[in-house]
Amino acid sequence: MSIKVIGLMELSDPNAFEEYRKQVGQTVELYKGLIHARGAITEIFWNELNCNPFSVYVELHFPSQEDARAWAKSPQYQALVPIRNQAMKLTLFGVGI
Repeated sequence: MSIKVIGLMELSDPNAFEEYRKQVGQTVELYKGLIHARGAITEIFWNELNCNPFSVYVELHFPSQEDARAWAKSPQYQALVPIRNQAMKLTLFGVGI
C-alpha cells in the first residue's frame, strides 16, 4: 500500500525554513518518495481537535509505509532535524492510500 505523508507546519524562522526546504527534497528522493504538493494554508474550516496553529503544509508520497519510515529515520533526514527545529514546529503523519 502506498502512503502519503502529510506535514503541518508553523514557521518560526524563514531563513532556516529556506535552508531546510533546499535540502529536504533530496532526502525524500533517496527513499523513493516525492514531494507531491506544498503550500500555504488559506483557511481552516473546522478545528474541533484544537490543533496548534499551522500555516504551511507539505504532502509527500512514498511507495510503502516502510519507505516512508526509512526516510523519516534516515541519517540524511536526521541531519536536517536541527535546521527543521529552528525553522518550524511540525506535525508529520502518514495516511495509507
